[in-house]
Amino acid sequence: MAEKTKIITSIGGQALMEGIMMRGPKITSVGVRLPNGEIDVSERPTENLRDRWPILGLPIIRGVASMIDSMRIGYQALNESAEKSIEGLEDEEEPSKFEQWLDRVFGEKIMNVVMGIAAVLGIALAILLFFVLPTWLVNLMKMGAGEGIEAWRSLIEGVMRIAIFIGYVALCGLQPDMRRTFQYHGAEHKTIFCYENNEELTVENVRHHGRFHPRCGTSFMVLMLGLGIVIGFFIPFTNPFLRTAVKLLCIPIVMGLGYELIRLCGRHDNWITRIIAAPGLWVQRITTKEPDDKMIEVAIAAMEKVIPENGEDRIVP
Repeated sequence: MAEKTKIITSIGGQALMEGIMMRGPKITSVGVRLPNGEIDVSERPTENLRDRWPILGLPIIRGVASMIDSMRIGYQALNESAEKSIEGLEDEEEPSKFEQWLDRVFGEKIMNVVMGIAAVLGIALAILLFFVLPTWLVNLMKMGAGEGIEAWRSLIEGVMRIAIFIGYVALCGLQPDMRRTFQYHGAEHKTIFCYENNEELTVENVRHHGRFHPRCGTSFMVLMLGLGIVIGFFIPFTNPFLRTAVKLLCIPIVMGLGYELIRLCGRHDNWITRIIAAPGLWVQRITTKEPDDKMIEVAIAAMEKVIPENGEDRIVP
């Protein structure tokens, strides 16, 4: 069960490489622990698609717009943290000819190029693992079990996708660098909880709060996977590539519905919202870890920059 709070804030965040991004109504900050031990916090205005085009604030549509904003801002923040987290570190080895060529061709933009390639490969791998593979495996099962399995296709595919997702994040958590990122994720949640309980943002106050938050991106992903099962029952195609194409076209609908459910769970606490939020909170046991005090310090530094003086981040249920 998620921790109860005195207020609800619209401020959200994202764990980065050795840092945290906090996104407020007017300001977005990126806090990074530098190699020399200091905390660097940068600020920029928060730019939302809904501010530019009010129609994107309508129910369902706002979920898609919010996801696009989160991906765009999150990518920029991740790129910034990756550069700053290795700033000043000297490489004792002589750069290879390939590295020298990359530096000549791309110069200071090399990190953007690397992150861009990683993003493209990540999307391609996600489509293969979460869409093509489950459909192909169910087709194989159908050859052995017969037509009777067809009625359960969407459920079986959905369970496979959830298993792949949980297995993937669990394996990521075994890597030391990713485990630290999961710890920063926990620091982000604890700091937001501390603020939502009207407590002073100190390491001591933040430390005792919970790390499972109902409005977390992990919960959003789990909800999308669950909604994908429901949508899948209405897709008649069995060809892996055709079925994948239709599912990709349905992603905006799933995003919109998932956003509205997350929004509902974040604003109301009753037995219905607790049931909806429970799977996502459980998976957060994997995607968040207990942070150390230095990580909490970074989260506090980032959080303090985005809190508005007029309280416009406060959400009325």
